[in-house]
Amino acid sequence: MSDGSPIPETRVLAVASHVVSGYVGNKIAVFSLQSLGCDVAALNTVQFSNHTGYKQWTGSKVSAQEITDLYQGLKQSYLDDFDMMLSGYVPGAPALEAVGQIGQELKRKAKSKPGSFFWVLDPVMGDNGSLYVAPDVVPVYKSLVPYANLVLPNQFEAELLSEVQITDMPSIARAIQVMHERYGIPHIVITSVSLPHPDHPVSSLSVVGSTMTSDRKARAFKIVFPAIDCYFSGTGDMFAALMAVRMREAVYNRGKDSQQQQQQGSALMERESWLSEDSVDALDLPLARAAEKVLASMHEVLTKTAERMEGAMRKAGEAGMNADGVGSGTGAEEKKMHLLKSKAAELRLVRHLDSLRFPQVEFRATRLYMG
Repeated sequence: MSDGSPIPETRVLAVASHVVSGYVGNKIAVFSLQSLGCDVAALNTVQFSNHTGYKQWTGSKVSAQEITDLYQGLKQSYLDDFDMMLSGYVPGAPALEAVGQIGQELKRKAKSKPGSFFWVLDPVMGDNGSLYVAPDVVPVYKSLVPYANLVLPNQFEAELLSEVQITDMPSIARAIQVMHERYGIPHIVITSVSLPHPDHPVSSLSVVGSTMTSDRKARAFKIVFPAIDCYFSGTGDMFAALMAVRMREAVYNRGKDSQQQQQQGSALMERESWLSEDSVDALDLPLARAAEKVLASMHEVLTKTAERMEGAMRKAGEAGMNADGVGSGTGAEEKKMHLLKSKAAELRLVRHLDSLRFPQVEFRATRLYMG
């Protein structure tokens, strides 16, 4: 774009948690979206002092009625003119239902103009085999997936939505096909996939994505990338926000290279859910191009965060604590080390804007055979 943004003018409603200090939820999503040229309206579902990984925090959750009231306030002032919606963590089933009503209303409003509204749904339910929401949240997410355009579950959440146990690449391919068929969800990216595979490096993760065909058949790809031996909070929120922008960019860019592609790109922006023609190969999908660029940004930011964290923990060790996080024995010292480590692991976004805007793509999509 002439103003330096990779996308056309884009107004996004971002619905997620908020922390006063640190980078998770909307704190990371709003910064990422604005850094890439989006006008963002942030509807915060919780207001916490810091993320829960610190194991101590203060603050409060927003009720379903408050969510509805805030959106009604936007509507009454004609501020509901959104091109995209990004929804992340929502506390409890009633609040999630309220967010779902907003998404469905925005979709209905855009029905006469296909492609003019796109909902990215991050179904935040749990990870590593455990729920961290109430069990009644799961059926609400299942009821909302058919209204979304792109869903971003992690491996555990994909199991919950598909009811397919994921143990290897063939089973993840089955889970994707089930979700396309059951929910009619056009685009899927499964994040944080950790599965053994003879062709993958030992210390690696992958994302697996697919855009369905007109008859709901998967066009699946995977991107394998090195794992970083550290736990970070907010990575899913960053991935979701960047996917929203980069998906819109990839669809828009279909119209840049030639007159024929310009016609195709324009047509794709005006197709429901930005659904590519059935003839488009999995590796040529806008979803694959978007995921490649997002992972490039993620890997750069996480690498730089890990380097910074190592230095911070070394300093803590020099101050009399063990840099491995054990502390010297007392509970108070161990607690202090955990808090220092949590702070050091906060994603280093604001100092690395180039990694968000101009990432160097190293990890490319390869075809995932459905079998």
